[in-house]
Amino acid sequence: MASNMDREMILADFQACTGIENIDEAITLLEQNNWDLVAAINGVIPQENGILQSDFGGETMPGPPFDPASHPAPAPTPSSSAFRPVMPSRQIVERQPRMLDFRVEYRDRNVDVVLEDSCTVGEIKQILENELQIPVPKMLLKGWKTGDVEDSTVLKSLHLPKNNSLYVLTPDLPPPSSSTHAGALQESLNQNFMLIITHREVQREYNLNFSGSSTIQEVKRNVYDLTSIPVRHQLWEGWPASATDDSMCLAESGLSYPCHRLTVGRRTSPVQTREQSEEQSTDVHMVSDSDGDDFEDASEFGVDDGEVFGMASSALRKSPMMPENAENEGDALLQFTAEFSSRYGDCHPVFFIGSLEAAFQEAFYVKARDRKLLAIYLHHDESVLTNVFCSQMLCAESIVSYLSQNFITWAWDLTKDANRARFLTMCNRHFGSVIAQTIRTQKTDQFPLFLIIMGKRSSNEVLNVIQGNTTVDELMMRLMAAMEIFSAQQQEDIKDEMKLYLNLSFKDEREARENVKREQDEAYRLSLEADRAKREAHEREMAEQFRLEQIRKEQEEEREAIRLSLEQALPPEPKEENAEPVSKLRIRTPSGEFLERRFLASSKLQIVFDFVASKGFPWDEFKLLSTFPRRDVTQLDPNKSLLEVKLFPQETLFLEAKE
Repeated sequence: MASNMDREMILADFQACTGIENIDEAITLLEQNNWDLVAAINGVIPQENGILQSDFGGETMPGPPFDPASHPAPAPTPSSSAFRPVMPSRQIVERQPRMLDFRVEYRDRNVDVVLEDSCTVGEIKQILENELQIPVPKMLLKGWKTGDVEDSTVLKSLHLPKNNSLYVLTPDLPPPSSSTHAGALQESLNQNFMLIITHREVQREYNLNFSGSSTIQEVKRNVYDLTSIPVRHQLWEGWPASATDDSMCLAESGLSYPCHRLTVGRRTSPVQTREQSEEQSTDVHMVSDSDGDDFEDASEFGVDDGEVFGMASSALRKSPMMPENAENEGDALLQFTAEFSSRYGDCHPVFFIGSLEAAFQEAFYVKARDRKLLAIYLHHDESVLTNVFCSQMLCAESIVSYLSQNFITWAWDLTKDANRARFLTMCNRHFGSVIAQTIRTQKTDQFPLFLIIMGKRSSNEVLNVIQGNTTVDELMMRLMAAMEIFSAQQQEDIKDEMKLYLNLSFKDEREARENVKREQDEAYRLSLEADRAKREAHEREMAEQFRLEQIRKEQEEEREAIRLSLEQALPPEPKEENAEPVSKLRIRTPSGEFLERRFLASSKLQIVFDFVASKGFPWDEFKLLSTFPRRDVTQLDPNKSLLEVKLFPQETLFLEAKE
């Protein structure tokens, strides 16, 4: 049973949903449905999708549907309009059959079934028998909200939503032999496959790492970034015969683990592709027909497919990695980090936000034990290796973790000529002309670059320049090799710092001790003054509190004395049966309590004021009000009788504090 507060909320929600403004009508409808909000709304507004769904939890609220035939509408009252069970804008002459969607899961299969709500559960099982080849007696259909149901149960009686999920159990049938295969497949999904891909036209080999959960389509897209061969023009050799769909993941495609060799070339025409597949029947040639169908007719308009895919690829880059001619390096690095995250995800190295000099300060110009290596990532959007290097190498969890622990990572984008010239100027200033010339002579396809910098006493040394055509393992090995060199240098720097500290002269040590002593004496003196000031302030505060407390006690004693004197001066309360007329007053206090007393009708109004004051409500702080009509009784002549001010034979008054 809903509480009063819950009923008020249900009533407000019901009026908001149905538009019924008359409270009596709304309460009547809710009482007919035992205060079930959803059942009452379904009785007033026919739902197009069955039982009304709760906005608060996503589940169907319990309660039988409201039947207007069994619950007649209440008669209209003079103060309300007649109740209409169906809103004018939602009137339905004839109920249309309601369709229900079921997704039934059985082991590794999903079957979609669409039926009218007038069908039975048995009809669903008959459809599943044809789809799954499972006899109906061997089939247990589970997942109903109301528990197990009979085959003869009509779907309409279950009050189901439009979309439903069920599953089939077959305890009497032996499990399929593929259970061990499913376990092996799950293990393969967590493994990494090394694909050795040979570009036939240029005779170049790429070593790419992919997880088992990656799809064949993702491999082809990465190869497009490397070879500039659009996906629909790629002609493959070496895929297993089971790899028939680009949406298939590598773990279930039948690839050799841990390495598998593939060959890719450009498909020039359908005729040539057909001839090549006839000549080499032993190999499976996979030509992707997905992700390129949208551009199938591009050649009819005089547009080359490569140009179309180039535009599609560049469209994915909503903005450059770094603004050109940025005045502030920190702002440029902020945009670089945001754009890098939008392209390659949030799992990437933490790029230092600030100038290159600030990165030097953070990495090198601290205590020896706190120093780190500086890694400079040089990005180039026009390089074919950039996307693969960023997604496969730079965003690998092992690389991200190792860089965050041991390196300060700073980045710069060399795509724009102005940014490239600016970095070369910085490079020439900090690392010398040799390193600047090395970066200047790098070709576009050799980017991105990864520079490993170690700070020394008087200069900065470039330990390694890593190009983009590398693997995760090779990148990790080169980072670890640089870390070994740095660790040896760091140990020497720590020893030098200790020697410098121990070789301080006696004079410096004595001055240091004297400075420490002076600072301690000054701190002690300030501490004493602060304690004395705090103590004096506390004493003043306690004295003020004591004075205020005394004043408060005196005021309370004075008020209590006045109250007692008024209480003693009150005439005795007359009995109900009295020869003289008696007025019975009921006075409501601000706290909700009631004061009741009888007075002679001939008594003066002042006696009522004295009675109220004797209860702790003096007339100079509170006013006495009547309800009908509303008036301030304290403004009346206190010498008039209760009969004269119309407080007879009984009246309810209430106290209200004056402003």
